[in-house]
Amino acid sequence: MILNFDFSSSVPLYQQLRNQIVVGIAEGKLQPGEQLPTIRALAEESGINMMTISKAYQILKQEGYITTDRRFGARVVDKENTHIPENTLSELRLRISELRLSGLSREEILQLCAKLYEEGENK
Repeated sequence: MILNFDFSSSVPLYQQLRNQIVVGIAEGKLQPGEQLPTIRALAEESGINMMTISKAYQILKQEGYITTDRRFGARVVDKENTHIPENTLSELRLRISELRLSGLSREEILQLCAKLYEEGENK
């Protein structure tokens, strides 16, 4: 999986890393049990501070997307993630509200969601 960081974005780098790993897992680019790069290796490769990467990994662990072990490092969890973080639901509510305010109907929003979902399955 190739990571791309936008250093001029208002989205913090740790959040960009977290988001890309979540998308990678959802799209099957990262498989259950797959080992992620070490914090040090990813920092050297990307030019991002180790503490920033550590923060992203900590968030991913708290959300249940990865597990960490001193001997084996960070790995993608083996089970389906059934817990939806509250901040994810809040973000979804906000995005749906924005779409409604832009004039989209319920059906149009659902069609857009279905299209984006299918695009993720086909990657």
